[in-house]
Amino acid sequence: MVRLTTTGARTGEKRVNPLVGLLEEGTLFVFASKAGTPTNPDWSYNLLAHLDVQVEFGDERFDAVATPVASPERDRLFAAQVERMPGFGDYEKATERVIPVVELRRKA
Repeated sequence: MVRLTTTGARTGEKRVNPLVGLLEEGTLFVFASKAGTPTNPDWSYNLLAHLDVQVEFGDERFDAVATPVASPERDRLFAAQVERMPGFGDYEKATERVIPVVELRRKA
Protein backbone atom coordinates (compact mmCIF):
# COMPACT_ATOMS: atom_id res chain seq x y z
CA MET A 1 0.00 0.00 0.00
CA VAL A 2 1.17 3.49 -0.91
CA ARG A 3 -0.04 6.66 0.78
CA LEU A 4 0.43 9.40 -1.78
CA THR A 5 0.19 13.05 -0.73
CA THR A 6 -0.46 15.45 -3.60
CA THR A 7 -1.17 19.16 -3.78
CA GLY A 8 -4.61 20.11 -5.09
CA ALA A 9 -4.44 21.54 -8.61
CA ARG A 10 -7.02 24.25 -7.86
CA THR A 11 -7.01 24.51 -4.07
CA GLY A 12 -3.34 24.06 -3.25
CA GLU A 13 -4.43 21.88 -0.32
CA LYS A 14 -2.65 18.65 0.58
CA ARG A 15 -4.58 15.48 -0.33
CA VAL A 16 -3.73 11.97 0.86
CA ASN A 17 -4.71 8.96 -1.25
CA PRO A 18 -4.19 5.28 -0.44
CA LEU A 19 -3.09 3.46 -3.60
CA VAL A 20 -1.80 0.10 -4.70
CA GLY A 21 1.79 0.31 -5.85
CA LEU A 22 4.19 -1.79 -7.85
CA LEU A 23 7.80 -1.88 -6.71
CA GLU A 24 10.05 -2.92 -9.56
CA GLU A 25 13.83 -2.88 -9.32
CA GLY A 26 13.74 -0.23 -6.59
CA THR A 27 11.31 2.07 -8.44
CA LEU A 28 7.77 2.61 -7.21
CA PHE A 29 4.83 2.95 -9.61
CA VAL A 30 1.14 3.72 -9.02
CA PHE A 31 -1.86 3.29 -11.31
CA ALA A 32 -4.66 5.82 -11.90
CA SER A 33 -7.28 3.10 -12.34
CA LYS A 34 -10.22 4.56 -10.38
CA ALA A 35 -11.68 1.03 -10.65
CA GLY A 36 -12.15 1.44 -14.41
CA THR A 37 -14.43 4.48 -14.35
CA PRO A 38 -14.50 6.72 -17.47
CA THR A 39 -12.40 9.50 -15.86
CA ASN A 40 -9.01 9.61 -14.18
CA PRO A 41 -8.92 9.99 -10.39
CA ASP A 42 -8.55 13.51 -8.97
CA TRP A 43 -5.10 12.72 -7.60
CA SER A 44 -3.80 12.17 -11.14
CA TYR A 45 -4.90 15.66 -12.18
CA ASN A 46 -3.22 17.06 -9.08
CA LEU A 47 0.00 15.32 -10.12
CA LEU A 48 -0.03 16.96 -13.53
CA ALA A 49 -0.26 20.36 -11.84
CA HIS A 50 2.26 19.63 -9.05
CA LEU A 51 4.78 16.86 -9.71
CA ASP A 52 6.32 17.08 -6.24
CA VAL A 53 4.66 14.57 -3.89
CA GLN A 54 5.18 12.84 -0.57
CA VAL A 55 5.13 9.06 -0.37
CA GLU A 56 4.63 6.61 2.47
CA PHE A 57 5.49 3.05 1.51
CA GLY A 58 6.05 0.37 4.12
CA ASP A 59 8.01 2.00 6.93
CA GLU A 60 9.49 4.66 4.63
CA ARG A 61 8.36 8.23 4.13
CA PHE A 62 10.02 10.35 1.44
CA ASP A 63 9.63 13.22 -1.02
CA ALA A 64 9.36 12.21 -4.65
CA VAL A 65 8.81 13.53 -8.15
CA ALA A 66 5.90 11.98 -10.04
CA THR A 67 6.39 11.26 -13.72
CA PRO A 68 3.71 9.81 -16.02
CA VAL A 69 5.06 6.76 -17.87
CA ALA A 70 4.65 6.64 -21.65
CA SER A 71 4.04 3.54 -23.78
CA PRO A 72 5.46 1.04 -24.45
CA GLU A 73 6.90 1.06 -20.89
CA ARG A 74 3.47 1.99 -19.51
CA ASP A 75 1.96 -1.07 -21.20
CA ARG A 76 4.65 -3.37 -19.80
CA LEU A 77 4.20 -2.05 -16.26
CA PHE A 78 0.42 -2.28 -16.43
CA ALA A 79 0.66 -5.88 -17.65
CA ALA A 80 3.01 -6.66 -14.74
CA GLN A 81 0.44 -5.20 -12.33
CA VAL A 82 -2.37 -7.24 -13.93
CA GLU A 83 -0.27 -10.37 -13.51
CA ARG A 84 0.27 -9.52 -9.85
CA MET A 85 -3.29 -8.30 -9.20
CA PRO A 86 -5.75 -9.53 -11.87
CA GLY A 87 -8.45 -7.03 -10.83
CA PHE A 88 -6.49 -4.34 -12.66
CA GLY A 89 -7.26 -6.20 -15.89
CA ASP A 90 -10.96 -5.85 -15.09
CA TYR A 91 -10.48 -2.09 -14.59
CA GLU A 92 -8.82 -1.85 -18.00
CA LYS A 93 -11.68 -3.75 -19.66
CA ALA A 94 -14.28 -1.54 -17.96
CA THR A 95 -13.05 1.72 -19.47
CA GLU A 96 -12.12 3.13 -22.87
CA ARG A 97 -9.38 5.36 -21.45
CA VAL A 98 -5.79 4.30 -21.11
CA ILE A 99 -5.16 4.00 -17.38
CA PRO A 100 -2.15 6.17 -16.50
CA VAL A 101 0.90 4.71 -14.81
CA VAL A 102 2.99 7.08 -12.71
CA GLU A 103 6.58 6.65 -11.54
CA LEU A 104 7.35 8.00 -8.07
CA ARG A 105 11.06 8.82 -8.10
CA ARG A 106 12.63 9.52 -4.72
CA LYS A 107 14.24 12.95 -4.47
CA ALA A 108 17.95 12.92 -3.66
